[in-house]
Amino acid sequence: MSKQLNAEQKTIAQILNDPNRPKFLIPDYQRPYSWERDQCETLWDDILSFAYPIDHVFNAGNDRYFLGTILTFQNDYYQNEVIDGQQRLITFLLMLRAFYLEFEKIECKNKENILASIGKCIWNGDEFGNVDKTSLKLESEVASDDDVKEFKKILETGEATEKNPSNYSVNYQLFKNWIVAFKNENPADFSYLPMRILNNCILLPIEADNQNTALRIFTTLNDRGMPLSDADIFKAQFYKFFSRDGRQAKEKFIKRWKGLEALCNRNFHPRKGTPVDDLFMRYMYYAKTKKAVKDDKRITDTFSDMRNFYAEDNYKVLHNEETLIDLERLAEFWEDISNRTQLFSPRILKRLYVLSYAPQNIWVYVVSLYFLSNRDLDEENFYNFLNKITAMHLMHAITNPGVHTIRRVFVLEFKDIFRGEPLEFDAQFKPSEKILRGRLEEMRFSNNKPITRAMLAWWTFQNPAQELPARDIKLHQEHIYAKNRNEFEPLKNPELLETLGNKSLLEERINISAADYRFGDKKKYYLGDGKKPPTFNLELQHLAKTKNDFTEADIYDRNEKIFNAFIEYLRGQNLLL
Repeated sequence: MSKQLNAEQKTIAQILNDPNRPKFLIPDYQRPYSWERDQCETLWDDILSFAYPIDHVFNAGNDRYFLGTILTFQNDYYQNEVIDGQQRLITFLLMLRAFYLEFEKIECKNKENILASIGKCIWNGDEFGNVDKTSLKLESEVASDDDVKEFKKILETGEATEKNPSNYSVNYQLFKNWIVAFKNENPADFSYLPMRILNNCILLPIEADNQNTALRIFTTLNDRGMPLSDADIFKAQFYKFFSRDGRQAKEKFIKRWKGLEALCNRNFHPRKGTPVDDLFMRYMYYAKTKKAVKDDKRITDTFSDMRNFYAEDNYKVLHNEETLIDLERLAEFWEDISNRTQLFSPRILKRLYVLSYAPQNIWVYVVSLYFLSNRDLDEENFYNFLNKITAMHLMHAITNPGVHTIRRVFVLEFKDIFRGEPLEFDAQFKPSEKILRGRLEEMRFSNNKPITRAMLAWWTFQNPAQELPARDIKLHQEHIYAKNRNEFEPLKNPELLETLGNKSLLEERINISAADYRFGDKKKYYLGDGKKPPTFNLELQHLAKTKNDFTEADIYDRNEKIFNAFIEYLRGQNLLL
C-alpha cells in the first residue's frame, strides 16, 4: 500500500468505536448537511432488507453490507478531517442516537451491552468504558451550516428542538419513528437490529496522508455529486482568520462571503470550476505578480496551479482582510462591466465586448491584473491598453494559435502592467506584414473556429458609430451569400463562403429568418419592416440600403477590406515588424 494512502474495509463499530482513531471533524470548508427524507428512507429500507433477509437466515459471521467510502486525512491537530462521506457519517450518528434513546426507555435482554456498544460509537469514553455525552466522536465546523448546533444538541441530549426545520431534526425524528415502528412490529428481533448495523454494515475508510492527496483522490473517485471546489478550501481559511476576532467578525465574514458568491454567480460562467473559483483565478494573476515585483523575481508561467499558490506559507495571502477587500472590488468591477454602467465610456465597453469573443480567456486575467494595479482607471490609458491586448489576442490567434503561447506572451508583460508601464511586447512575438497576410489568406474562417467570431466582432466595432447590441441579444454568424443559395447559384470559388468577406454578426432571430435567402430577400430582414426592428449591425444595414445583390466580387472586395483594416490596426498598435 502506498505511504500516501491506507484503506481497509471496516464495520461501523470498528470505525466509530476505535480508541486509537482520532476524532472525526467535518471541516469548515465542507458543505452543510443536506440529506433529506428520500435518502434516509432508502438507507433505512436497504439496512432492513440486509439485516432481515427473506431468502436466507442472517449469518452474523459472514453477511456484510457495503455502504460506501469515508475519505479522510489527519490534520495538524490530530483530527480526521472528512473529505468525503460526511453525509453518511452524520446520518448514521443520528440513527444510532435514535436507537440509543429507544433502548434507554425499554427493558430487554442485553440492554446494557447494546447501549454500551451504541454509546461508544457516538461519544468518547474513559479507560473504564464510561462515555462522556458532551465529547462527541464527530464534530462539525461547517462555516455555512447555521444548524450545526442542533446536531450537537441531538447527540448530547437525544432531543431535537421542537419544530426545528433543519435536516438534522427532521431526519432524527424520522429515524425515531421508524425505530419505534419496527420495535412494535418485531419486538423479538428489535435488539438484533442495531448490532447488525454496527457489526455487519461496512465502510471503506480511506486515509490519506495530507489534504491535497485526499482532495485528489476524491476528485478521481467521486461521481455522485460536486467535489469540493478550490473556493471551499479558501473560504475555510478566511473563516479561520476572521473567527479569531470573535463571533461578530465571523458572522460579518459569512455575510460578506455570501455577497461575494452572489456577485460571482451573476457574472462568471467558467467552463471548469465554480464562479468563485474563477474569481480567485483572476485575483491570483495580480497576487502572484505583486509578490514577484516585491521579491524582484521572475514570473513563471504556472498560473494554473491555483490551490498550491494560495496554500503557500500556510495560506498567508488569505489570512489578510485586504485580500478579501480586493476580491470584492474585483467582483464588483466585473459586475459593472456586465451591467455596462456609466463608470465606463461606450468605447471602453465596446473594446471589452470585442474581447469577450477572444479565442482564449487569458484576457480576463490580464484585465483583472490591470484593474487591481490601476484602481482609478484613466479613460485614455485604459482604452489604449484594451486596444493593445485586443490586437495581440487576435493577431496571435492567427499567427500562432494556442493557449500556452498566448499566455507566455502576456506573462512577460505582467510586471510592466503592474507598474503601470505601456505594453510593448517582445519583438519575437511580432510577425512581419507579409507573414501575417499570408496566414490571413490561407486561413479558413469557418463558424466552428473561435477566431472567426472574434474577428467579426472586431470588424463590426471598427465603425465608431456602431452601438452594442442589447445585453440579452445572442449573435450568430451570418453568411451574407447564403450557403443554401450556393447550392443553386454556386460561386466560382466555393471557398469564399467561409471567408470573413462573406460573414457578419447578426441577431439570432434575424439570422434564423434570413439564413437561406438570396440577398434581395435578406434585405428586408436587415432593414426591418416597421413591425420588427432592423439589425443592430450598421454595416449590414448599409449593404441592404446600397446594394441590390451581394456577389462573388463583393465577397472578394469586402474580404480584402477587412484584411487591410486589420493590418493597419496592428501597425497602429506597433505589433508588426
